Amino acid sequence: MNTSTDRIERKILLKAPRARVWRALSDAPEFGGWFGVDFKGKVFAAGKTVRGQCTYPGYEHIAMEVQIERMVPQRHLSWRWHPAAIDPAVDYSQEPTTLVVFELEEVDGGTLLTVVESGLDKIPLARRATVLRLNTSGWDEQMLNIEKHVAAS
Repeated sequence: MNTSTDRIERKILLKAPRARVWRALSDAPEFGGWFGVDFKGKVFAAGKTVRGQCTYPGYEHIAMEVQIERMVPQRHLSWRWHPAAIDPAVDYSQEPTTLVVFELEEVDGGTLLTVVESGLDKIPLARRATVLRLNTSGWDEQMLNIEKHVAAS
């Protein structure tokens, strides 16, 4: 675990082949299933913006939007988003985005998944501590979610 004020980093060894982990990350509906967003009928592709309704209890009123930056099959997926954009009355579109990078590495025993969210220091000061707190615990939970997801299939 590596956390600073500008970045959150998580690593997890997933006991699944890299192709399986890649599918869990790169297939938008499957990703949404474990991440808690309805991306049914959506496709992740570099340069594309994808929007879906949150399905996580208590956050169903929130839409999640990501701008896919880069996809390298079975190795790298990255996107930009407005982190912790959970108040539907607030227009977050003028705030800077953060970059979320998923890196996959084949290792003994499975696939090492590294997730890094960076650019948090650019978030307005009034929201920065809340974003850091919410996303730090959020990434902890999402690592467990993907671990359960790929183990079950």
